[in-house]
Amino acid sequence: MTAAERHGRSALPAVDRVLRSEEAAKLIARHGRPLVVDAIRTALARRRGRGAAATAEAIIEESAQLIARKMQASQRRVFNLTGTVLHTNLGRAPLPEEAITAALEAMRDPTTLEYDIETGKRGERDDHVAGWLTRLTGAEASLTVNNNAGALVLAINTLAEGRETIVSRGELIEIGGSFRLPEIMARAGTRLCEVGTTNRTHLADYAAAIGPQTGLILKVHTSNYAIQGFTAAVPGARLAELARDRAIPFVEDLGSGSLVDFERWGLPHEPTVGQALAHGADLVTFSGDKLLGGPQAGLVVGRAGLVKRLARNPLKRALRLDKVRLAALEAVLRLYADPERLTQRLPALRLLARPPSEIRALGDRLVPRVERALLEIAEVLLVDTQSQIGSGALPVSLLSSTALALRPLGNRSGTAVEALARALRALPIPVIGRIETGRVLLDLRCLEDEAGFLDQLQSFAQGSSRADSQRDAPGESSGGKGADEPVRRDAQSTLRSPPVRAAGRRLTRDGHLPLSPKGRRGTLRANDDCESEPDLPGSEP
Repeated sequence: MTAAERHGRSALPAVDRVLRSEEAAKLIARHGRPLVVDAIRTALARRRGRGAAATAEAIIEESAQLIARKMQASQRRVFNLTGTVLHTNLGRAPLPEEAITAALEAMRDPTTLEYDIETGKRGERDDHVAGWLTRLTGAEASLTVNNNAGALVLAINTLAEGRETIVSRGELIEIGGSFRLPEIMARAGTRLCEVGTTNRTHLADYAAAIGPQTGLILKVHTSNYAIQGFTAAVPGARLAELARDRAIPFVEDLGSGSLVDFERWGLPHEPTVGQALAHGADLVTFSGDKLLGGPQAGLVVGRAGLVKRLARNPLKRALRLDKVRLAALEAVLRLYADPERLTQRLPALRLLARPPSEIRALGDRLVPRVERALLEIAEVLLVDTQSQIGSGALPVSLLSSTALALRPLGNRSGTAVEALARALRALPIPVIGRIETGRVLLDLRCLEDEAGFLDQLQSFAQGSSRADSQRDAPGESSGGKGADEPVRRDAQSTLRSPPVRAAGRRLTRDGHLPLSPKGRRGTLRANDDCESEPDLPGSEP
């Protein structure tokens, strides 16, 4: 240890001395003594490790910054400018105000979750949404669970535990987080019986597979990818007829689960729950937080006798919805009673149906102000682009949109572009875009808080200037001025450093290789419900 280091260690105040200060008392009153003591010890340890001296006031200031970062919510609001409207990683469907209000009221006070006011006896929690689900789909009965995977597990376990479930090989999907249908079926206690091939399955394949051990026939809507070319699949109506003739339940998993025909708003066609039931499905499972536009939920609708069997399964209790999400779901379903105003009142549908001309006008307004905010940081262009629906819905259907294209000034290497994207993510309200053709693209389809977005960019510019002035300041703590300061400093230095030649193909945000343009137009295109995120429209090598 050098003499300077020994001097620095001896010039640090004791923990007790720091705690006796007035500012420490204020921190304790706000956050409690244990958290403050931990922060002070951490701040002292950092200084001690560098051999740097500090006053009690400096330790308190650094401790306050540490506590502020620790107390910041880990789940934060972001600006979703990725171009994927229902982005799985960003929370999928934004809820309407009616659902938010209903959820708050349910959280604040006791409710009639499982209480019948008329009889004064125990009620059924699913009854709060059952009426709306049967009305909107034409089903005899319904139930709710925590997500669509749970709904499918419940249906398979109830109807085919210890028996076989027949599925086409072309429908053995994998969903986000590497969850695969065959593995889910195994956990549900059924034996998978694959029929057909990856690209072609015929009715005769299903018929030949039916035997004494057959528990159900399952049809899975391939909503997160598309197989094109020399293909064949059996329509739900024909499978339903076969299942009826053999007295076997037929379950159709629609995944995203639209309740209305999206074509009325100029959007691509997606099969609706009502159509699946009308074509003969005994049960239909689907999600609440995708095309339906509500909170996370798994919904099952269909024949009353089968729904009753599912409700008696002990798994139902393990998978049931809480009162908050039930309240939000009921509020969302009520909006469907007035389909003419859905695009005004349901945020997910409003964003999907947003006219390209409106998005372009927003871009025209933003360009001069964004240019001023990013002066000497990046050039700003307005470009045509394409958004996608996301969350495993309509994977090959893209929506015309407009984006701000940001290219770092001076240094146009891949490293500089990544640094610019990282700096945008480090803002108080992170701005999440995508990297494409050497630029950061900010797709404007989902941007409705125009003023808030501009405030963030102004914060970006101020933070970068502050980083420049403080970069070489002596004795600065690693925390800097705020939680995101080190990231801004790193981004700014990278943007101004000499260009670095990037080897190989550019990686996506999570370090995976994206699909090439040819791959995107080929026979298989994945959606955003996957690990490698090839969902980003226009991903380029």
